[in-house]
Amino acid sequence: QVEVKEAGGGSAQVGGSLRLSCEVSGYRTSRYCVAWFRGDERLGVAAIDNAGEEARYRDAVKGRFTISKDNAKNTVSLQMNNLKSEDTGTYYCAISDLVRVCQTVHGPYKYWGQGIQVTVSS
Repeated sequence: QVEVKEAGGGSAQVGGSLRLSCEVSGYRTSRYCVAWFRGDERLGVAAIDNAGEEARYRDAVKGRFTISKDNAKNTVSLQMNNLKSEDTGTYYCAISDLVRVCQTVHGPYKYWGQGIQVTVSS
């Protein structure tokens, strides 16, 4: 059984930081992608392969967000710095098979977490 669990999130002020983490278990494919999505947006915030070798970002978060693989914990983290009010939303972690590159579009992702709230206020 595939499980995707998010942790972290919470509230921060504009300009502050938050960190999300995603734990994946039970996914049998050796190479896969992990991505973060916000709300019902079709384009993800960031994506990375499970080896942590190649990361992709939506333009709006480049230079502010960092997605990374923590091999010791077998989790994928999303470090969010210099937060803006428009970063507010429910963030979902999702996984898909890796086909050439990890996409940030919604379509390929098959397994999703329950979501975790991020609120940025001024």
